[in-house]
Amino acid sequence: MPKSKDELPKLLTIRQAAEILNVHIETLRRWDISGKLKAIKINKRGDRRYKPEDLEKLMKIKI
Repeated sequence: MPKSKDELPKLLTIRQAAEILNVHIETLRRWDISGKLKAIKINKRGDRRYKPEDLEKLMKIKI
């Protein structure tokens, strides 16, 4: 896991995003469906990726 904001990858896996937000991956899936936090689907399987800046916006709202 990256140690600072500057080291964050351009897209985060669902597991990485869940760890950062301290939520379960199923919560992220529900948020994607409801539109609270949209994911980028990257392949035919529908694997989700998240933009770090979207997570930051959500964290500011939650505080």
